Amino acid sequence: MSSDTVVPTPAGRRAGRSPRLPAPRSPLPRLVLLLLVVLAVAVADVLAGRAVTPAGVWEVLLGGGDALDRHVVLNLRVPRMLVALVAGACLAVAGLLLQSALRNPLAGPEVTGVTPGAVLGAVVATGFGLADRQSPLAVVVAACLGGLFGAGLLWVLTGRRRDDPTETAVHGVLVSAVLGGLTAMVLLVAPGELGSVVQWLIGTTEGRVWQHWNLLWPWALCWGVAAWLLAGPLTLLRCGEDQAAEAGLDTARARGAALVCAVALAAGAVSTVGALGFVGLLVPHLALALFGADLRITVPGAALAGAAVVGGADALAQVGGRGLAVLWDADRLTLPVGALTTALGAVLLLVVVRRSPARDF
Repeated sequence: MSSDTVVPTPAGRRAGRSPRLPAPRSPLPRLVLLLLVVLAVAVADVLAGRAVTPAGVWEVLLGGGDALDRHVVLNLRVPRMLVALVAGACLAVAGLLLQSALRNPLAGPEVTGVTPGAVLGAVVATGFGLADRQSPLAVVVAACLGGLFGAGLLWVLTGRRRDDPTETAVHGVLVSAVLGGLTAMVLLVAPGELGSVVQWLIGTTEGRVWQHWNLLWPWALCWGVAAWLLAGPLTLLRCGEDQAAEAGLDTARARGAALVCAVALAAGAVSTVGALGFVGLLVPHLALALFGADLRITVPGAALAGAAVVGGADALAQVGGRGLAVLWDADRLTLPVGALTTALGAVLLLVVVRRSPARDF
C-alpha cells in the first residue's frame, strides 16, 4: 500500500475519538404524562359517585351547591378519592421494593405474607369488637401489627436461607396460605361479624372519610421517602448479589431495610382499604417497563402508576355499581374496587408468567 493511500473510516468517527452513544431519553416527560393521568383519574373518581350529578359536583368544587351536595362531595367523595390514590401508590411501591429486594418478578405483598397478615389483623380487631368503622386508628394499628407478624413469620421460617430469593418466595406462599386459613378460622368463630370484615378480604374504598385520610397520608409520606432513599442500593441489588457486594453494598442490610419499608407501606394501605388483589404484584412491571431499572426514577413512577390504577378501578367500580343497581333494582348495591383489581390482575398475571416463566430477574 502506498503512503498516499486513504483508508476510509466509519461515518461519524473522528481520529482519536470513540463513537458517540445516543443520549438516554429523559424520564421526565413520562412522569409528567403519568401525573396528568392521575389528575384525570382523580377527577373521574369524584364525578363517578352516586347521589350528586357531575354538574352538581362541579358546582360544589367551584364553591356553590346546597348543603347536602357539599357534604357528599367534600366529606365523602374527595377523601375516598384521595385514599384510593395513596393506597394504590403504597401498594405499588411496596411491590417494587419486594421484587427488587428478593429479585423475583412474582414477589408481591399478596404472596409474601404482608397483605394476608394485615388482613388477619384487621379481621381479628373488627371481628372481636376491638375496632370498628368508627375507630379507624385501631384498625390501622391492628393491620400493621398483622402485616409485621406475617413478614416476621416469613423471616423466621427462611432462617439462614433468607438470602435465597427462591426459598423466600416459596415460604412466602406458604405463610400467606397459613394466614388465610387463620382468617377463615376467625370468621368461623365470629360469623356474625362477616358483613363488617368482608371489606378487608375483598378490598374497598367505600365509606372512607377524612379520618382515614389523615391517618394514611403521614404514614405513606414517611415510608415513601424511605423507599426513595433505598432506591440506589436496590438498583445495585437488582444487578446481582456479587456485583452489588463488589460495589461495596451490604446486601443483607439493604434487603432487610427494603423488606421493612415494603411491609410498612403495604400494611398501611391494607389497613385502610383492605386487600386489593394484584396491585402490588403487577403495577411494578408496568413501572419498570415505562421508566427502566433505575429505581430512583421508577419508585416515584410506580407510585403514580399505582395511584392511577387504583383510582381508575375505583371510578369504574362506582360506575359499575350504579349499572348493577339499575339492572337488579337494588339501590344499595356496590361493586368493591378489590373485585375489579383481582379480576383484571389475574388476567395480566397470566400474561406476565407466560412472557417470563423462567427468566432470572
